[in-house]
Amino acid sequence: MKEDTPPADTIPFAPIVSSEHLVSPDTWPLSEFEYGLITAHHVFSRWMIRCMHAAGYADFSPLDVLVLHNLNHRGRQKRLVDICFVLHIEDQHTVNYSLKKLMKNDLVQREKRGKEMLYCTTDKGKEACNKYRDIREQCLCSGYRRLGREEAEVSEAASLLRLMSGLYDQASRAASLL
Repeated sequence: MKEDTPPADTIPFAPIVSSEHLVSPDTWPLSEFEYGLITAHHVFSRWMIRCMHAAGYADFSPLDVLVLHNLNHRGRQKRLVDICFVLHIEDQHTVNYSLKKLMKNDLVQREKRGKEMLYCTTDKGKEACNKYRDIREQCLCSGYRRLGREEAEVSEAASLLRLMSGLYDQASRAASLL
């Protein structure tokens, strides 16, 4: 451990971090959170790909799956900029690529209205989302229910993630000015 690492007897348990060299004595919890984000990101991405594959749709990236579900959300047409805004994606071209891929697979359709292009799921896209939901219920939700966690506890974790996302977003904006 680094010289400025807190003594082992002051930490109730050994923190799990991915980059000890980034840690200040008072930011161990932040580094633990970051490691949790890293692992959660990767396992959630793997989950989305495998769940979509089990639903009968191979060769989709996590972004493709997120875009499909975002378009299916509330059954409303959406603009590219709206999808990017909700998913917090700056590079519109990556979402545009996903939209083209989803359209090629007849899961999404587009409609030009004035100068704007609007996207929505097709019946096949809605069916894919429903299959995904069924597999999610069977494989993920059943295990979640057995954990016996309180709804409030999981909601608090979600709130913390959103709060921390805002902190990281603000920090990334500040870093871009350096």
